[in-house]
Amino acid sequence: MRYQFRPLIWTGPQAAARKSSGVFQAGWEDTLVILQDEIELLDGESPLIFEVDVREQDLRLDGQLKTGCHVGQFPGAAVVFRSKFGQLRYASDAYEQRWPGALPGWQANIRAIALALKALRAVDRYGVGRPGQQYAGYKALAAGNGQSFGSADEALRWMRGQPESGEGGELPPGQLYRKLALRMHPDVKGGSQEDWNRLNNARQLLVTAGLL
Repeated sequence: MRYQFRPLIWTGPQAAARKSSGVFQAGWEDTLVILQDEIELLDGESPLIFEVDVREQDLRLDGQLKTGCHVGQFPGAAVVFRSKFGQLRYASDAYEQRWPGALPGWQANIRAIALALKALRAVDRYGVGRPGQQYAGYKALAAGNGQSFGSADEALRWMRGQPESGEGGELPPGQLYRKLALRMHPDVKGGSQEDWNRLNNARQLLVTAGLL
């Protein structure tokens, strides 16, 4: 299973009281096996995206963590992938590492997501509700149509020209994207779906051009 890492933009509330990651005895490789099985059953497409507390400069061009890179202190993580039900996004910050040797918090939260996917599939197995209904609330915000740019340069100029960017003209594209994302997300006061769609179309062009 191919997967890549991306910086996490956490806009919702954080867990009031996190659990210890030590409740999970299995390791990272076992989590990847569960994810691969569950996503294949959903006709998922590669690459799988893991959003964790890293910076753009912590990632290699292929989306893997650079040697020596350490995920930040925030343990939250999200898993994003395309499926037969559309693009799905699951996020969790319910677990944290409390002692050396236990799973890192972000790995524990991704494991929790993997196990949740397995549990959600049981809804269809037992015939509760309409097929696939349980995934509707996890659909990722769509990029939208009619919001495209002619080039990556045009997209970057638009980003730098946004009032929310402040001194964004001096920021690298990755930092600028994160700053705009925190202001434009529909769940944030003052954000809108239209701006979010346009920002993510810009991001896709910058990724394709190798600028992110």
